[in-house]
Amino acid sequence: MFNKHFGMIAATAAAGVLFLTGCNGDGTDAGAAGTRGSAVAGQAAGAQDLNFLSGTARHNKARPRTGDWAGGPGKPATRPAAKKWVQLSAARAGNLNPVVVNGAGFTLYRFDKDSANPSKSHCNGDCATTWPPVVVAPGGKIFIDGVDRSDVGVVKRDDGNLQVTIGGWPVYRFSKDLEPGDTNGQGVGGTWFGVTPDGHKAGGGQNGGQAGGDNGNGGTGQSATSVTLSDETNFGDPSEGLAGSGCQNVASDDSASSLQASGSLKIWSEKDCKGTSKVVSGNVADLSTIGFDNTISSVFLG
Repeated sequence: MFNKHFGMIAATAAAGVLFLTGCNGDGTDAGAAGTRGSAVAGQAAGAQDLNFLSGTARHNKARPRTGDWAGGPGKPATRPAAKKWVQLSAARAGNLNPVVVNGAGFTLYRFDKDSANPSKSHCNGDCATTWPPVVVAPGGKIFIDGVDRSDVGVVKRDDGNLQVTIGGWPVYRFSKDLEPGDTNGQGVGGTWFGVTPDGHKAGGGQNGGQAGGDNGNGGTGQSATSVTLSDETNFGDPSEGLAGSGCQNVASDDSASSLQASGSLKIWSEKDCKGTSKVVSGNVADLSTIGFDNTISSVFLG
């Protein structure tokens, strides 16, 4: 669906999960500016007009003591002021890189007993006290900083709240993370893991979560600052090297069949880090195994 009055919006509904994408906005707390989209999706019927805004809450001049700034460590977002907005930022927390954090810098997690397709939370009651779900009010804002809009959505919880999803996975805080950057929830019970910007488990090969894994070939859990892209599988020539930080366009567009990197990076199907993306960690001997053979047009390093 497209709503031309507010800007181009693409909404996809899939069995209880609402995915929205929109163009940039400079929305303020009044909610009148920026990109606005509405859709009905399964159990999320009635959850209309979520605002998806590029950049951080601070950049968008969110009101103090609202949204992610309203609560404290381990406190579920239950007050109306706390549900006005949510920030999703790709960042480093502890040894997890990349991982998504909220506007206050607290790590966000996913739960293996949930489902992503369709999106469904199975963490209620005491579980939701220990692992406060990230919720947003109908008409609220989601500030997106380093996370693709197409990977972000909401699902209606059993208690009626709208819980934010990344890659279809409902996301949570951990009550025992007491300071920004804490990752005390990583690996708890073998079912809780930090969530990457595309919905995978943070931690690379150790937890088997990131696309591609490190395959025992050099993934370190740290960000890669260089990558070698080879036109042949198993790192054969010809090849191309990229180094630095930020988005780097590939000269030999759509030709790589393998890559070598000491750490994690994000690969993209289009120039300027647009289109389809995946997070990989370490060497990938055959990019067809993750659906990216002859597809890479740009990478994000550092």
